[in-house]
Amino acid sequence: MKTIRLTAKCSDMFSASLIVDGEQIGEYNGYVPAWFPNPSVNHYGDYVELEIDVATGQIINWKKPSNTNLDDAFLEGEDE
Repeated sequence: MKTIRLTAKCSDMFSASLIVDGEQIGEYNGYVPAWFPNPSVNHYGDYVELEIDVATGQIINWKKPSNTNLDDAFLEGEDE
């Protein structure tokens, strides 16, 4: 298998949007969430580390986040 390992240092500037049926329903800015892939060392909220299968384009080291993970990251504070 041929893979690409992508590592990016975000320096507290990570940003992500949660899209459902083409509509953005949440946004997250800050440290990289703890549930993001962490293959060898703790990323301390600063690094995004993804391993991608070249043939399929699939992220190999991705683990499905729980609904709680998603709610905590993208929906936190919406009711305030």
